[in-house]
Amino acid sequence: MEHRALSRLAAPAVAALLALTTGCTGSAVQGRPGASGLRDPYFPKAGNGGYQVDHYELDLDYDPADGRLHGTAVITARAEQGLSAFNLDLSGLEVEEVTVQGAGARYNRSGNELTVRPAEDLEKGEVFRTEVDYSGKPKALTDADGAKEGWITTGDGAVGVGEPVGSMTWFPGNHHPSDKAAYDITLTVPKGYEAVSNGELRSRTTRPDGRTAFAWHSPEPMASYLATAVVGKYEVATGRTPSGVPLYNAVAPGEAAASAAKLARLPEMVEWAGARFGPYPFGTAGAIVLPAGSLTYALETQTRPVFSGAPSSEELVLHELAHQWFGDSVSPASWKDMWLNEGFATYAEWLWTEDHGGPTAQEHFDAFLTGDTEVDAEAGSDWYAFAPAAPPGPEDISGDPVYHRGAMVLHRIRQEVGDEKFSALLGGWAAEHRHGNATTAAFTAYAQEKTGHDLKKVWDVWLYGQARPR
Repeated sequence: MEHRALSRLAAPAVAALLALTTGCTGSAVQGRPGASGLRDPYFPKAGNGGYQVDHYELDLDYDPADGRLHGTAVITARAEQGLSAFNLDLSGLEVEEVTVQGAGARYNRSGNELTVRPAEDLEKGEVFRTEVDYSGKPKALTDADGAKEGWITTGDGAVGVGEPVGSMTWFPGNHHPSDKAAYDITLTVPKGYEAVSNGELRSRTTRPDGRTAFAWHSPEPMASYLATAVVGKYEVATGRTPSGVPLYNAVAPGEAAASAAKLARLPEMVEWAGARFGPYPFGTAGAIVLPAGSLTYALETQTRPVFSGAPSSEELVLHELAHQWFGDSVSPASWKDMWLNEGFATYAEWLWTEDHGGPTAQEHFDAFLTGDTEVDAEAGSDWYAFAPAAPPGPEDISGDPVYHRGAMVLHRIRQEVGDEKFSALLGGWAAEHRHGNATTAAFTAYAQEKTGHDLKKVWDVWLYGQARPR
């Protein structure tokens, strides 16, 4: 973020009636309810305990004319304990039916929690399929910092974005970054509209009624906040990077001219970042440019970042691309670890300008120390307001210290260990946790082991220190 083939499981009528009226059928499994939240430091109700999702299959039908979304979510997960009940995160929207393992399941709603009670308790280690049919007019959420997220209407359609918890406004799931899964998202829209999501466009099928179904496939694990669904009248361009990574860009017509020069450098950026951080971690790349004013931020949605209007600079495009390594492939274990996303992506900007005739990373670092906005326009920010590894509250996880002081932490490591070891550290970190999750503690331990340097002073002063570093 920049600062700012569906298989429906029909349940037999008798089994459905039995489940709805009596609940558990007498299985010998002794399950217990999964937790309704993962106790994240800033979003304690986000996510759910007792299971891990392997795959989401979302079939979404949306008409911009009335703003209604009709969805079926098939969620394949593995029970981490015996489960008599489990929760899914879902904001608003009306649930019409729920089945588990093909049998009707009882359910109830409380706030953003959808509690599901299978007809039979689930065994520990059991792989189970939950199908949820739902519909309604999805609404946006307001973050603690005042930004909008979730399902947001645009000039001619809508966009679904999710950082940190907005994805629950358009599909049910385990909405915490620690539970990553593969996705297949099919978007059906009226004639004349494009529908764009993450990963590879597997098919585009026009139905007898003239509506078009776009089937998108994301095989690599993805945190739910990085999923996106975009509907509108977009201009689509495809291509490949020099190394062969497929590119798919969708740009609102009114933003095409202003976006062209910056998006033209995307293939070069993918190659540059691959040389700096290791092989590109996904099968496709690209960008989505929304009508101006749709959002107040850009977001690193996996494989295809979203920009609100034409990107303001090539550094912004580079920032969101860098997140594909740092944030998307290596995702935070909790929202407290956001500097591992934003500090790294900001430092990638510094490396890009250093390698392309602009200010060096050292000059960026010095500019923040002195407040020199001629070198870096952000240098006058309150980058020292709090420690990047300890944002005071949820409204601060996208604050200036997370971005800029986070980048300064990385430069201090570089100063301590030298360029060769630092370069190996960045690439090694991305490879070590590829398609996984990581904590700040894991990074500090890895950095010391990888470089062979005692970096305690860097952690104490720059990463966790409360005073302004000097």
